[in-house]
Amino acid sequence: MAETTHSGLAKTLSSKEVLILSFGAMIGWGWIILTGEWISEGGPVGAISAFVLGGIVVGFVAIIYSELASSMPLVGGEHVYSLRALGPIGSFICTWAIIFGYVTVAAFEAVALPSAMAYIVPGFNVVPLWSVAGEPVYASWVLVGVLGTLFVTYLNFIGIRPAAQFQIIMTVIIAFAGVVLIAGALIGGQPSPDPSFGAGTAGIFAVMLMVPFMFVGFDVIPQSAEEANVPPRTLGLLIILSVVMAALFYMAVIWGASRALPASTLVDSPLPAAAAMAELFDSQLMGQLMALAGIAGILTSWNAFIIGGSRALFALSESGMIPASLSKVHPEYNTPSNAILLIGGLSVLAPLFGEQMLTWIVNAGGLGIVTAWFFVVVSFLVLRYREPEMDRPYRVPAGYLVGALGFVMTAIFVSLYLPGGGSALLWPYEWLIVLLWCILGVVLFVVSGADTTASAEDLAGKLESLEKDDDV
Repeated sequence: MAETTHSGLAKTLSSKEVLILSFGAMIGWGWIILTGEWISEGGPVGAISAFVLGGIVVGFVAIIYSELASSMPLVGGEHVYSLRALGPIGSFICTWAIIFGYVTVAAFEAVALPSAMAYIVPGFNVVPLWSVAGEPVYASWVLVGVLGTLFVTYLNFIGIRPAAQFQIIMTVIIAFAGVVLIAGALIGGQPSPDPSFGAGTAGIFAVMLMVPFMFVGFDVIPQSAEEANVPPRTLGLLIILSVVMAALFYMAVIWGASRALPASTLVDSPLPAAAAMAELFDSQLMGQLMALAGIAGILTSWNAFIIGGSRALFALSESGMIPASLSKVHPEYNTPSNAILLIGGLSVLAPLFGEQMLTWIVNAGGLGIVTAWFFVVVSFLVLRYREPEMDRPYRVPAGYLVGALGFVMTAIFVSLYLPGGGSALLWPYEWLIVLLWCILGVVLFVVSGADTTASAEDLAGKLESLEKDDDV
C-alpha cells in the first residue's frame, strides 16, 4: 500500500513520472497548429531564437519554483509559498489566479479535442445546435468534448498513479512523432526558402509573446509535490529539466517543419506540423500519425492540469479559504475527489460555446497564469530576505539577481494583458470571464468564513512536521 501524506494523499509518484507529468503538460496541442505561424512571423532561425529567449524567461521562473518546491514540498505549490511569504490574502489571490489558469486550460482541451477531430475525420461537424459569436456549435462537438471530459476526470478520480501512467503512454506517442519528424527533415528535408528571420525583430517578438504559454505546465510539479516520492532537491531539479526538454522539443519541431514546407503553405494548413510530416514522407498516413500525436498532446495537457488545478483547490480548502468539501480525500483512491469533480464539471461546459471559446479562455487564463507567476517571484524574494536560514535543499545561485530579473519579466507579462498592453484582453468576452472568476473567488472566500490566522498556523505545523520527518 502506498504511503499517505500529512494531507491524506498517496505518495506514489516516481522521478520519471513527475518529469513526464510536467513535460507532457507543456507539449500539448499548441505546436501542432501554431508551428506555421511561428515560422511565418519569425522565420525558421528567428522562431527558434524566440524560443531560446522565451525559454530563458520561463527558465528564470522555473529556477525560482525549483528552490521553493525543494524547500516546501507540500501539496498546493504556489499556495504554500505565498502563504508563508505574503500571508493569507496574498496567498488566496495567487492560488485563485493559478487555479483560473489551470481550469481554463482544462476547458480549452475540452474544446480542442473536438476541434482536432474535425480536422481528422471528414464530415465530423454534424447536427448544428446554435451559434456563439457567429460560430456554429455542433452536437458532434459537444458529444466528443463531454465524453473526453468524463474520461480524463474519471482517470484522475481513481488515482494519481493511473493518471501518471496514462501520461507516460501519451507522452511517448508525442515524442515518437517528433523524432520521426526530425528524422524525415534530416533525410528528405530541404533548407527553408523563407527568410531566416522572417519579419525581423518584430516577428521574433511576436513569437516570443506566445512562448511562456507554451511552457505552462512545469508548475504542475509543485502542485503535486506532496505526492512525489522523490528527494526535495531532486524535485527542484526536475522542474528545470522539464523546461529544458520542452524548449528543445519546440525548437526541433520548428526546424523540422521549416525544412518540409514554406511558411506560406504551413500557415494555410489547419495542422501545419501534420502537413510537414506528410510532405517529408510523401504520405498522408504519416501526416495522420502527427495528427494523432496532437490528440495525445491534448490529453497530456488536460490530464496534467486537472491534477494541478485539483491540488491547488485542495490546498486552498485545507487552509479554510474555500469550502471544506473541496479538501475531501477519497477513502479508496486517496485523491481530492470533489476538487477533481469541480474542475471536470466546469470543463464540460466549454464545448457548449463552440470553437470561439478556444481563443477567449486561453487569453483570459493567460492573465491568471502570469499573475500567479508574479506572486511566486515576489514570495521568493520575500523569503530570501526574511528567512535567509530557511532550509533550501536546492538553492538558486545569485538568488537576489535571479529574483529581480524574474520580477521584472513577470511584471512585464502581466502588463501585456492589461488595457494598452500588447496582448490586452478583449472586452466584453475575455474580461467577463476574468470578472466572473474573481466574483466566484470572493463569494467562496466569504462563504467559507476563512480563518486566516488558523491557515497560517496550520502551514507552520505542516512545515514543522515535514522537517521532523526529514530528520528521521
